[in-house]
Amino acid sequence: MTDEAPPPLLTEDDLRHITRWAVLCAARALPVFEAAVPGDTRPREAIAAAVAFAEGGPRTAVLRKAAWGAQAATRAVDDPAAKAAARAAIAAAGAPYTHPIETPHQINHVLGPAAYAIQALSIGTADEAAATETELRQLIALASTEIRGIVGKLPGRKPSKGAFHALLYRLDTALRR
Repeated sequence: MTDEAPPPLLTEDDLRHITRWAVLCAARALPVFEAAVPGDTRPREAIAAAVAFAEGGPRTAVLRKAAWGAQAATRAVDDPAAKAAARAAIAAAGAPYTHPIETPHQINHVLGPAAYAIQALSIGTADEAAATETELRQLIALASTEIRGIVGKLPGRKPSKGAFHALLYRLDTALRR
């Protein structure tokens, strides 16, 4: 009998897959922020830092600094859609730090970039409900087989109140199919 530790729930490759999907989601929403705050590059820098990790780079202070910069950018804008776009960028830069532990909260880190991007791309549109459905379908379609497998390893979300949490729940259930 050995005392070997079980393998981690999420591997570094898993974190790179999570980050790739987070980048795809956040990049879709980025123009919403940039239209509201031209010249503020902090969310773009956060996404670029996430891309560097997704492409094989190490987790460094650059990622954290970029995420904090995007967080500051959310305070620089009053537009809810632009705030959501900046939050998608924050979540993309934070994706490499998703904890490899089996708790219900961790799924939020995997799904958060998509949920924020959906909000960014649907808030304030002529038909928010239709825009939300369209974006939800598109971001689910962008989820790789690996993302679906990672979601399946983590405890699922339970339904909860609020539009953002409803998006997380819908993303979670859709990716488990």
